[in-house]
Amino acid sequence: MADRRMLTKKVTDDDNFLSLSASAQALYLHLSMAADDDGFCNQVSISMFKAHASVADLEALLTRRYVYQFENGVIVIKHWRMANALRKDRYTPTAFQEELAQLRIKDNGSYTMVANGLPNGCQAGANWLPQDSIDKDRLDKDSIDKENKGRASRFHPPTVEDVREYCMERGNRVDPQRFVDYYTANGWKVGKNPMKDWKAAVRNWERDSKGKPAGDSGNIFFDILAEGVGT
Repeated sequence: MADRRMLTKKVTDDDNFLSLSASAQALYLHLSMAADDDGFCNQVSISMFKAHASVADLEALLTRRYVYQFENGVIVIKHWRMANALRKDRYTPTAFQEELAQLRIKDNGSYTMVANGLPNGCQAGANWLPQDSIDKDRLDKDSIDKENKGRASRFHPPTVEDVREYCMERGNRVDPQRFVDYYTANGWKVGKNPMKDWKAAVRNWERDSKGKPAGDSGNIFFDILAEGVGT
């Protein structure tokens, strides 16, 4: 297993992350440092001790989807693959293959939970590795940008879960189900033009009254969180 770990400023410089307590941010750092080459960590307690973090800090990271936790207590860093990639000769597959099989990799490189898992967790892990001929510890930024641009040209409508995760990350009041229902009904168009970026549409809803269900000042999964239902 490699000793060096990388973080992405897309996460750590985001206002949502910076609104976390200092101890929750420190916990994220220590969990990342203790993670294996696939981003899994079974040293949650010692990481909390090192960060002087509380259970509330861990719950904050879980609620905002910076980490996922499995039934056996193991956690995985959601945005791990956005910052960490290793040569195959330095990569050690995670021991938590059953947990890895419950994840899929989104277009931006982050993990997301899936209800039915994936057919093969090892297969999923191999997709992010560079070729053997590339002698780098992590993917070059230019290659990532080119890959993302190629993906951006092919629009794929998001699921309700995709929208829910993005809204949770941004801490907005958009109703994911209403958002998906609205654009499904109009053929995923913005005005008369086909939609190119559903996340941009979500951000527009944040600034628009459509982000609040009619006759309601809040959002359904904010109400769920208030009731104490876990994500």
